Amino acid sequence: MRLPLSTLPVFRCVAEMQNLRAAAAALHLTHSAVSQQIKTLETQLGFALFDRRGRGVVLNAAGEALLRSVQPALGLLEDGMQAAAAVASGTEQRLRITVLPSFAQRWLLPRMGDWRAQHPHLALEIDASQNLVDLHRAGLHAAIRYGRGPWHGLESEPLLDAPLPWIVVGSPSAARRLLGAPPEAYTREPLLGEDELWHAWFKAAGVRAQVKPVAVFNDAGLLLQAAEQQIGLALTRELLAADALAAGKLVRLSPLSVPYEDTQTYHLAYRPELRDWPPLRALRLWLRQELRAAQTKLRHMPESG
Repeated sequence: MRLPLSTLPVFRCVAEMQNLRAAAAALHLTHSAVSQQIKTLETQLGFALFDRRGRGVVLNAAGEALLRSVQPALGLLEDGMQAAAAVASGTEQRLRITVLPSFAQRWLLPRMGDWRAQHPHLALEIDASQNLVDLHRAGLHAAIRYGRGPWHGLESEPLLDAPLPWIVVGSPSAARRLLGAPPEAYTREPLLGEDELWHAWFKAAGVRAQVKPVAVFNDAGLLLQAAEQQIGLALTRELLAADALAAGKLVRLSPLSVPYEDTQTYHLAYRPELRDWPPLRALRLWLRQELRAAQTKLRHMPESG
């Protein structure tokens, strides 16, 4: 079977928009040209790819199966063309990734200078999102995700060899107030974050406590910013607090840590066809090196408690 390759970008656009006129506008083609491209593809294949419903079209089972193969294949071709154009023009390639806002703010952005120094011709395009973004549909190459994995349709690998401990941090003034204090003293302090996490910490400390946090956040970056502004004590993943601890903006208040949900860690998830793509290999190596260095630094950092 000889597949008319020129029809595939049109097929993808119609499949995503489920409307011929909208796809035509997006592709800067006429409605009849888009309709003819789809007809040519279906004729060549010998079966329909869409069900016609009024003025719209909806992928049938065969169309969905084809789209699953077409999306990564076209994405890989587009990346290849962009890479070739970058080499020809002497400009930089772009690696598009999605990350959690907390990881972007508290860990990744402070290290972007080092990335640029090592890879001056490979720009990172960062989508900071709380949502689980579909890499294929969003045109992204990879994701840095926190969880257990795997994620449907993607390959993933842990970036850390050990689980991330949760530690208690506070401002320098909180550290002076709590220096040498027993865990019971923390029950009299304003606490930030989820009560479930604090219950786990107090249980590990052998303290029975009624936990009523003064503020709860859906983003760890905001949680740590609140702790820096002396609003309360935070129970956080140690890695996200690493730079603030090194700068003295936050202080680890207790040697006690809890491996809360220790099966979760940071992963690099990516489209399978990009496994050996040089920019992705470069990102994978750099992340592992930087994370290893951050963990080594944390191990040698004292806490006030």
